[in-house]
Amino acid sequence: MSNHTDLPSNNEDSIQNMTENTANDLSQSNIEATANDSVEDITLENDLAIEEFFAPSGSAQLADDFRSGYVAIVGRPNVGKSTLMNHLLGQKLSITSRKPQTTRHRIHGILSNHEMQAVFVDTPGIHRNEVRAINERMNKAAVSALVDVDLVLFVVDSDQWRDDDLLTLQKLGETDLTIVLVINKSDTLKDKGSVLPLIETFNESFDFADIVPVSALKNQNLDRLQEVIASHLPIAAPIYDTEQITDRSERFLASEIIREKIMRSAGDEVPYDLTVQIDAFKDEPAHTDPKTGRPRKACTFIDATIFVERGGQKAIVIGDKGQRIKQVGMDARKDMEQLFGKKIMLTLWVKVKRGWSDDERALTSLGY
Repeated sequence: MSNHTDLPSNNEDSIQNMTENTANDLSQSNIEATANDSVEDITLENDLAIEEFFAPSGSAQLADDFRSGYVAIVGRPNVGKSTLMNHLLGQKLSITSRKPQTTRHRIHGILSNHEMQAVFVDTPGIHRNEVRAINERMNKAAVSALVDVDLVLFVVDSDQWRDDDLLTLQKLGETDLTIVLVINKSDTLKDKGSVLPLIETFNESFDFADIVPVSALKNQNLDRLQEVIASHLPIAAPIYDTEQITDRSERFLASEIIREKIMRSAGDEVPYDLTVQIDAFKDEPAHTDPKTGRPRKACTFIDATIFVERGGQKAIVIGDKGQRIKQVGMDARKDMEQLFGKKIMLTLWVKVKRGWSDDERALTSLGY
């Protein structure tokens, strides 16, 4: 009798054990291979997710000859520059009113599609009257916008050519920039055929790269203008995420919305000497009220101060029994909620800050 009881007793047992061992080895190999494949798949998915997260939105749909660049919108005050940018974007960013020199800051609006990205710079109107520090700063802001842009849209009124138009053209003539003439409000011409000799007159006065008649307010010929813009931009990757519409902060946009509502509400009653400062801008996430136990939606609380230069102006802004400032708050809050996509709680104050529009320190502190 053998002492090795653990050895197979016959050849059949040996064959069976060999088969089982081989099967176990193959099974183990398959498990290891499957595990390795799973690890590689997970690693690949993670890499793709990370790459997609940091890539600009919609970048996979961009054309091979994608174009991008900065486009300055210049012209005299109240010629429709802000309206043009807003309608090109399909989104209201720059405030508008019938009052000249409504735009005081350079505002960037970003238009993106699968073929191009145009970063518009809506500028204050260039004007000769520089009687106060704020006027001088606005002119400087408009001229400085021409630095490092790829294209200029020179906007004029279809039936009015003024000295400030010539001043703007002189400023443009000092550069070597590509300039497209945009003849706005062409829908107001009684004789549509008169736009052709107008184009010829402009073309003789300056070497424009293109001349495009439009109606910004009525969205007429803006598709053609977009095509012209794209044709003059360099082939380059997007400058901003293609989902982004502006590089300005929500605080800045909120202050501009409030200022617009005051200027629209009061019209000529409200003097030019008015500005808005955002004192607080606090986002509160959705939560349960600890006192009532009720759920509360996410909300942004905004406190703003409206500065005027004289006591009489303060009374105008507040209105009879506070009705004007109340309506301004309601209208501004509505626009903010639409633009920011969230609930807004807005508190407004009106204060007198004498001589702010001609005070260099005050202008700097107020963001000019």
